[in-house]
Amino acid sequence: EGAAMAAEWSVLLLTCQPGGCVSAFQRELEARRLRGGLGSRPPPLLLAVEDPWARLGSGGATLNALLVAAEHLSARAGYTVVSSDVLRDAHILILHMGRDFSFDDCGRAFTCLPVEEPGAPAEALVCNLDSLLGTMTHRLCVGSPPGVWVCSTDMLLTVPSAPGIDWDGFQGVRVIAVPGSQAYARNHGVYLADEQGLVRNIIYKGTEAQIQQCAGPDGTVPLVCGVVFFSSDAAEQLLATHVIPPLDACTYMGLDSGAPPIQLSLFFDIVLCMAGGVTEEEFLKGGGDASVRSARSVLWTALRTFPLSMACIPGASYDYMTTSASDHIRSLTLLPGSASHLRFCKTAHSHVDQPCLLEDGSSVINCLLEGAVQLAAGSVIQHCHLQGPLEIGPGCLLSGLSAGSSLALQGCPLRNLVLQGHHVRLRDLSCRVFTLTGCLDDWQATYLNVPWAEFFHRTGIREGDLWDAELPRRSCCLLNARLFPVLHTREALGLEDVLWLLAPGAAVASEQLARWRAAWRMSWQELLPCLDKAAELGARRALFFLQGQRKVRRVLLGRQDSSLLPLARSAVHEGYHEAVLGTLDEVASTAGDAGVAARALACIAEILGCMAGGEGGLRSGPAANREWAVAFGRLESGDIAGGVRELAAERQKWMSRPALLVRAARHYEGAEQILVRQAVMSSCQFVTVGQTELPPLGHWVQVACPARLDLSGGWSDTPPITYEHGGAVVDLAVLVDGCRPIGARVRRIGQPELRLVSLGGTPQGEAAVELVCQELEHLRDYCQPHAPGALLKAAFICTQVVRFPSQKPLRVQLLENFRGGFEVHTWSKLPHGSGLGTSSILAGAVMASLYRAAGKAASTESLIHAVLHLEQRLTTGGGWQDQVGGLVPGIKIGRSKAQLPLRVEVEEILVPDGFTQTLNDHLLLVYTGKTRLARNLLQDVVRNWYARLPSVVQNAHALVSNAEECAQALRQGDLLLVGKCLDRYWQQKKCMAPGCEPLAVGRMMEALRPHVYGQCLAGAGGGGFLYVLTKAPRQKEALHQILAKTEVKCGLRGIFLYIVQTPGHCEILGQEAPLCHASQWI
Repeated sequence: EGAAMAAEWSVLLLTCQPGGCVSAFQRELEARRLRGGLGSRPPPLLLAVEDPWARLGSGGATLNALLVAAEHLSARAGYTVVSSDVLRDAHILILHMGRDFSFDDCGRAFTCLPVEEPGAPAEALVCNLDSLLGTMTHRLCVGSPPGVWVCSTDMLLTVPSAPGIDWDGFQGVRVIAVPGSQAYARNHGVYLADEQGLVRNIIYKGTEAQIQQCAGPDGTVPLVCGVVFFSSDAAEQLLATHVIPPLDACTYMGLDSGAPPIQLSLFFDIVLCMAGGVTEEEFLKGGGDASVRSARSVLWTALRTFPLSMACIPGASYDYMTTSASDHIRSLTLLPGSASHLRFCKTAHSHVDQPCLLEDGSSVINCLLEGAVQLAAGSVIQHCHLQGPLEIGPGCLLSGLSAGSSLALQGCPLRNLVLQGHHVRLRDLSCRVFTLTGCLDDWQATYLNVPWAEFFHRTGIREGDLWDAELPRRSCCLLNARLFPVLHTREALGLEDVLWLLAPGAAVASEQLARWRAAWRMSWQELLPCLDKAAELGARRALFFLQGQRKVRRVLLGRQDSSLLPLARSAVHEGYHEAVLGTLDEVASTAGDAGVAARALACIAEILGCMAGGEGGLRSGPAANREWAVAFGRLESGDIAGGVRELAAERQKWMSRPALLVRAARHYEGAEQILVRQAVMSSCQFVTVGQTELPPLGHWVQVACPARLDLSGGWSDTPPITYEHGGAVVDLAVLVDGCRPIGARVRRIGQPELRLVSLGGTPQGEAAVELVCQELEHLRDYCQPHAPGALLKAAFICTQVVRFPSQKPLRVQLLENFRGGFEVHTWSKLPHGSGLGTSSILAGAVMASLYRAAGKAASTESLIHAVLHLEQRLTTGGGWQDQVGGLVPGIKIGRSKAQLPLRVEVEEILVPDGFTQTLNDHLLLVYTGKTRLARNLLQDVVRNWYARLPSVVQNAHALVSNAEECAQALRQGDLLLVGKCLDRYWQQKKCMAPGCEPLAVGRMMEALRPHVYGQCLAGAGGGGFLYVLTKAPRQKEALHQILAKTEVKCGLRGIFLYIVQTPGHCEILGQEAPLCHASQWI
């Protein structure tokens, strides 16, 4: 949900119990800031705050957190003491972690949900904390005035995208409620409110009559859901109480001052004092001991005058995370309500070898499941690395188990069980402890889903093994039963030391019982304070990136359209980049496929770019540093594995600072382009060249070509998109103001040299650039696009008129094969960067005339693929649409399949009689006066494609389908539909290459919009030519007048209009008579 609809927090605080884990939670908050999980404008202050006392209560934790927030805001504002003034304009969010949770060692806040967020900037596990942050920031708190929001994290909360809370004229304190059933309310709190929405009382576990009193017309009751908002005035008054005994004991200042501890509830000690139906006497009596009554008296005086209102959110839902295992499993396997911003999935952030073995209604979160792991409906596996064969029945929760546990689990009857591996810290000793409970246990009378007596009978365990003799029998329960082995004097303990409790065989029962008795054991009650939350979070992180590495292999080797960029960002943020880089190196070097290897190298470039953190310069830039030459040479020679090894070795020298990282990323993209070139050059096998008569010495062979207009599908022809996704482009060959604007001519000359001449705009123009090549060394820069004559040099090499490199000098080659050299002239009437396919069409014209002048013959299909080859050798990396558009006459659609070798197939689009003339009458070219920079656009598009950004993948599908729709519209002669396809195509181009519409061009298009069916910038966009399909025919003069006004308004210069026509063919002319008929090129 967009940043425009988001609360902007001044401070975000997460409170936690004391116990040394605050730094781990602080790290978690910072990680969310880094990966964009706190929105586009994260809070300036992120604070994990430890409660001063172990049992402070939600009220005391709120007061302490408010003090900490005010202190930090005061310091930032330049105060030397805490000032409540800083609360005036602040938006503060306090999240309470609350008590320990039996089913997640990191508490309810960090309970992971079966959710993936493909649109997130960085890939990460989604915890309940993240869900609540999303709900609060993007839904519940949007539009609220300055103040303090307090939210518990002990529930799953679902809120509609527009909760409809009215903040006009708001004062005081507001509680948030969700509608629930009266049956559910019997074990929870409900609000009693009047018709104006003012709270009269809070009823907790009330009688049927009390709950009925709270019901609305539809029979539902407003449930207390753990969310409350204090206006800045109310927050100031609450903060003021922190210096008044006994409330000073709620804060860290009280702890440091030696005040005795006190426990306060947020709802029943702070919020309740503002309920209109509660008297002071009732309120004070409700307090427990004298200190709480005294605290309530202070709170009554401070807050009583503030109105307490309620907002009950229609369509919202609330699910308290209870200590019932079956409830917890249900909450992780059932889809959340339609109002939720989350979408549950069966496998979230997991690698599963055999997903078909996971039944619907099961859930796998942050796991690596290797081999045959069967999971029944109604069961959950989280944070586990397991190896099959394993069979897990219904009603199970497995958590925190490593691969070493798999052997013990094989053949074990797993049904209605909770099996967890814990990180435990006993002073300086860290160890792993396994716990086993029943899904249906009630924590009192049963264990492993059976009465204690049955359990004792089955295992031989006695009451005295579990509980001290002095403990009253009525107090003996699962919570304080010392069931779980922690340490053994002689042997290492493992999962088997709790699994035997399930169904010990007669042979091993006595041995296992003796081993169990000899171990030092702990109860749940004793274990909970010793849980090492930092170690557990670290283990989850390590497993997340381990399965992430499997995902990298799966996506790349399976050629999947999943984006790895979010995972790359997370790896950098969390310090796992080296592991992911190693996996990418391995995939690139062992895939045996240039296309897969190229994508792997592109992913490495992304990681290096992420590591630079937006510093060090632009991602696009030169990539020819000599230090990388050895690696590049290996790749060029076809030794991919060796090249990847050399790249990795060189990479290590460039990791120390952002500028070097960016330059290294550029070189990895350069290496990737080498492999793309090799993949594209597989198209050479579709170039067939025959022999024909050698023209006489001095006889010119001239080729004149039309320009091309791309009507839809462009970018889908660009490598690697064209052979990884498949492409389709509708092209039009057009005359510009009645002539073919692009051409070349070649003749043989007596001197054994190459004369390369670039003329002005016509064959009769003056020579603009003239170059003479007499040695092979003069051709060495053919692969540098900006070198003089590079395209013509590449044409000689790609047509194999000249062999390069070769032991034979250029002079010898020319004399032996052709009895002399060649002179080449080229021209184009079109301005540089026109977007009309000039360079590729010119390459086709040069190669066509050169083949013919050298006594060779090539078909149009061969020429199309030969130009692809040439542009890869030239390193400009273009697609195939330009040469299809300019070398094949008329209207056509070119297609390529998602495969290598890359082959382009062209189909003529047959239009109704007279429709070609209709197109000619309605089609106009407008030169925008802006020069486009397609090279930079191309680099960005290829980078985004390799990152498989979802928007780019979807757009690639849309480009191809729009091309087919456009072809059909042309066949039907439907000008209006063709115009719609043009407009859609322009939107698709902008999606593919953001920034391709200059502001001035956008204004020009806006001015033309009422007069056209559709319009689009030619080629990659960014400037050059705009082509428009006018509503009325022959509108050159009318549009000229409109654009003349626009030119003045927008400061545009150099706008020209051209009439375009669809020619029948491109001409090949001899000096006196045609040497090859035009029909050969149709």
